[in-house]
Amino acid sequence: MPFVLTVDQRASRRTPDRVADVLGRLERSVPAVLAFERTAGDEFQGVLDDPDVVVDVVLDLLRDGTWSVGVGAGPVQTPLPSSTRAAAGPAFLSARRAVDAAKQRSVHVAVRGAGATDAEDAQAVLSALAVVVERRSPQAWEAIGLVEDGRTQAEAAAALGISRQAVGQRLAAGLWELERELRPTAARLLVRAAG
Repeated sequence: MPFVLTVDQRASRRTPDRVADVLGRLERSVPAVLAFERTAGDEFQGVLDDPDVVVDVVLDLLRDGTWSVGVGAGPVQTPLPSSTRAAAGPAFLSARRAVDAAKQRSVHVAVRGAGATDAEDAQAVLSALAVVVERRSPQAWEAIGLVEDGRTQAEAAAALGISRQAVGQRLAAGLWELERELRPTAARLLVRAAG
């Protein structure tokens, strides 16, 4: 089931346009059904089919505090065109409603889909995850990055020049374990929201 992400740059009239940079990053790192592309002004859109990747992209975008992210879960018209801008279907309409809602929320993410209750549940879990990643310290991100790259806590400690216990404290303060537990929950709820 496809998921449409519609993303809008916050405060774009007062800040430089960041769409081109993020599009380049997403193109290099995200497997998309339809590639992310600018749709209008400071807004871009893409279509993904893996709910785990949707969660990754949403949290990556929310981490820097620049974007409002709307996720539309549901069917799209097929066959898909070669461009996101030319695509249509209920998931696209849901993504539009979601990004409009995200702009009004303190946590700038919203989910709309065929299953309204499941979309609300997915939104709640993604919002909780967004709060975790937005409030995480640079020191916690350092430790998490090393551990997620496959290093043990002892190896991360050596790389950072701190004790293993300090790495554990950074992981705990960054709520890394909670994030690892909530990510699959968010992905399952996105699938349910798609109907």
